[in-house]
Amino acid sequence: MTLSPEQISFFNRNGFLVIEKAIPKQILEKLQTEFTDWVEQSREFDSAFGETINQKPRFDLSPEHSRDQPCLRRINAPVEISDVYWGVASERAIPAMVSDLIGDNVRFHHSKINSKLPGSGTEVKWHQDFAFTPHTNSDLVTALLMIDEVTEHNGPLQVIPGSHLGNLESLWHGGVFTGAVETSLAQRCEAEAVECIGPAGSVCLMHTKLLHGSKPNRSQSSRTLFIAVYAAADAMPCSPNPMPSRYEGEIVMGRELGKVRCRDFLLELPQLPDKASFFDQQSANDT
Repeated sequence: MTLSPEQISFFNRNGFLVIEKAIPKQILEKLQTEFTDWVEQSREFDSAFGETINQKPRFDLSPEHSRDQPCLRRINAPVEISDVYWGVASERAIPAMVSDLIGDNVRFHHSKINSKLPGSGTEVKWHQDFAFTPHTNSDLVTALLMIDEVTEHNGPLQVIPGSHLGNLESLWHGGVFTGAVETSLAQRCEAEAVECIGPAGSVCLMHTKLLHGSKPNRSQSSRTLFIAVYAAADAMPCSPNPMPSRYEGEIVMGRELGKVRCRDFLLELPQLPDKASFFDQQSANDT
């Protein structure tokens, strides 16, 4: 799948692009089945469980989680435990679309699943991804594949169009890394937000510097996203990967260049989460 000139222009201007039917239906059904199996597995636990290659939990549970009402909110590096998820991240249409946006040569950085199951109070405070995963240049794209239908009622991604062209906002406040922008900016974002919705199988491509967040799911329908982050092959990380995997740095489109491209900017390095995910960083600090 390739993007049209109009779609590329829309992304460059707004910093995001939603595309329906990004993957085949049979692949989507396999992704849905595997996630359902992980939710069922989570019923047996009352705290984060599993382990990734950096010895942090793979499966993160929201505070509301229980056996009767599971609230699995994050799976770190699902590509390591699922050939289907890794296939979608590496071999199919999504890397090709990313390549249309940041160049012929693309490397995989990390992946996760963020889910808002019914009854979950999970929200994502306003931030920019680049502050968590700084590189030598900002040619990075986050692909958010909608495993469920995403509606205005189940906690959709909210974005500020064009904000990727502006400043890189601080996530540090009072000497503390909060993982979120300061309160007055967040309030302005709430007033200007655009919701990214679509049927299951849609993908939202998002620039790494785009301001975004999301509200809790107040509906009875799940909102699950498979999120894969890609970088131009000549963009090198300036901070450790918050969700490393054995696939980190693998070329998924084009070839290895053996070059590093640097842009002139000043940024604050992030603080890596000491628990399963950044949700704990955001919830522990009010800005």
